[in-house]
Amino acid sequence: MWGRLWGFLYNKYFRFWLKWVLRLLTGKCELQRVLGGGAAGARRTLSMISAFLVKSFAVLRNAVHVEEAEVEKCVRDVMKEKRIEQRDTGFKANLHISLLQISGYKKLYLNVENLRKVPYDSENEEHEEQLIELWNLLMPHESLKARISKQWCDIGFQGDDPKTDFRGMGLLGLVNLVYFSKHYTNEARQILSRSNHPKLGYSYAIVGINLTEMAYSLLKNGALKPHLYNVVAGLPQMEHFHQFYCYLVYEFDKFWFEEEPESIMHFNLYREKFHEKVKGLLLDCNVILTLQN
Repeated sequence: MWGRLWGFLYNKYFRFWLKWVLRLLTGKCELQRVLGGGAAGARRTLSMISAFLVKSFAVLRNAVHVEEAEVEKCVRDVMKEKRIEQRDTGFKANLHISLLQISGYKKLYLNVENLRKVPYDSENEEHEEQLIELWNLLMPHESLKARISKQWCDIGFQGDDPKTDFRGMGLLGLVNLVYFSKHYTNEARQILSRSNHPKLGYSYAIVGINLTEMAYSLLKNGALKPHLYNVVAGLPQMEHFHQFYCYLVYEFDKFWFEEEPESIMHFNLYREKFHEKVKGLLLDCNVILTLQN
């Protein structure tokens, strides 16, 4: 009760006078203070979003929904609205970066979503090439005897034809598996080997697709913003999403063996436990979750 009362009084009365005193002392408005101090990254961009959303000026509230092509104009409009001199190049550059991060995140989500919506098509030559590439990356010393084969179970698919396992995540699931295997080949082969453990083993490819769903859901609900805003000072790209997926695969394998589940039948329980752990890490404004080559 007292917390709500204080929040009401602060927002209704004290916040205005505090901002007035700070502007008098520093000669800068709230946005200049937010964007002018501290290192680039999530803390600055998220603080800017919070500051913009409480403003009564439409140009400021709308800034957090700006498209990439409109960023330059939006920067000019905001500076004009707040009467900030053009010679304040630091503010201008920082605002530009933050708006690019915001618009880039939305664009990245759309790109990921579009790839997820593409169903695996065995009649599509490019899809088939990527699937065979996955096999060759993971099993370089064993030839695939046929396209439909029980050998696919050796890398963790459920049956003779992997295409059925991509139904939930579409082509995104395959692209992620290939990306990890191509850019972290040694790690991918080691994890595949560990996944065949007689007691703690799990289906490598199926778990990999499941982790694609986890990465996708964290991107969709906005939880990945702190990570991505810290990773790139500008537009987040598909590459950055794939890199985060690689982190999940590597860390989940470590987590699984550290937890030592009694059986693969408890997978969903430990998967959710790992999910909660990652969500907790993403609450830190300074978080960066990537692997290093």
